[in-house]
Amino acid sequence: MIRRLLFLLCLGVGGGLLFRHWAFEGVYVASPSMEPTLPLGTHYFVNKMTYFFRSPKRGEIIVFEPPIKKDKELIKRVIGLPGETLSIQEKKVFLNGEPLKEHYVQYKRKDEILVGDNIAPLTVPPESYFVMGDNRDESGDSRDWKNPQTGEPIYFVHKKLIKGRLLNPLE
Repeated sequence: MIRRLLFLLCLGVGGGLLFRHWAFEGVYVASPSMEPTLPLGTHYFVNKMTYFFRSPKRGEIIVFEPPIKKDKELIKRVIGLPGETLSIQEKKVFLNGEPLKEHYVQYKRKDEILVGDNIAPLTVPPESYFVMGDNRDESGDSRDWKNPQTGEPIYFVHKKLIKGRLLNPLE
C-alpha cells in the first residue's frame, strides 16, 4: 500500500514537472512595463508549446530570457520580425517605412525624448525579434539594451531565448 502511494506520488510530481517544463508555466508581472495591457502584480500562464510549431507573430506577448542580465525572464510584445526594417522616430515605430498602428501603447512622459525614442533603420536578423513593452517610457527592452562589456546596443532577442507565448485572457 505504501509503495503504491509512493509510486503514485512520484508519478504525479514527475508528470507535473514535465508539464511545467514543456507545456505551461505560471508567470507573475513584476514591473509596470506592460501596463495597461498587463497590470503590475497579475498572474498569467505561458504556453511553451506554441513556438515548437510556428514562429512568433507581431503583436504577440512573449516570455523570454533577455540577452543581458539573464537572471530573470521578461514579458514584452513582438514588434519587429526577421527580415523587416524597423526604425523609431520620436517614439513612433516604423516598419518597412510605414508607421505601425499600436492601440495598446502607453506613454507616461510624452514630452520627453528618452533613450531608444529615436533609432535609425535596422534590419531584424534571421531568427531574431525586436520587442518592446506597452508602457514605452517605463520599459527596458530592445531599444535600450547594451552589451555590458562593449557598450554596444543589443537590439534583438534570438528565437532560442524565447520561452513561450503569454496566454492573455484579454486577447
